[in-house]
Amino acid sequence: MSTKNHAGENFLLPNGTFFAELLIFLTVLGVIWRFVVPPIHRILAEREARVARTAADEAAARQGRAEAESTYQAALAEGRVVADGIRKQARAQGRSIVAERQRVAQEQADAEVARTLTELRADADRVTRELEQSVDPLARTLADRVLGAEITKAGR
Repeated sequence: MSTKNHAGENFLLPNGTFFAELLIFLTVLGVIWRFVVPPIHRILAEREARVARTAADEAAARQGRAEAESTYQAALAEGRVVADGIRKQARAQGRSIVAERQRVAQEQADAEVARTLTELRADADRVTRELEQSVDPLARTLADRVLGAEITKAGR
């Protein structure tokens, strides 16, 4: 074997193929770096922006929901207070209406009792007069029969 053959096959010494492959590798690397990496970076940046927008929208929605919930709870509490006031007012009105109706009914009952009492007194007076008119002659007749003499009104 010759020494010249061994020197050409020394793997530590670069040859022309190495430089050609290195040049092709660097060219491919440059093309990738120039034309492939920027769109990927742009797409990743857009994706990050979308994720950030989504997170911001979600935070805003959460805050809006919390505000709506607090507004709802406040309105609900206010509605309960108003409803309680209306119920109290209705109960008070109901009690006053019942008291008024009871007063009117009592007045009507008192008037009816007074009217009935007046009618009863008039009937009693009428019956008394009728009895006096019918019983007096019967009593005189009976007394006349028992005593055997006639009793006059003046003798009474």
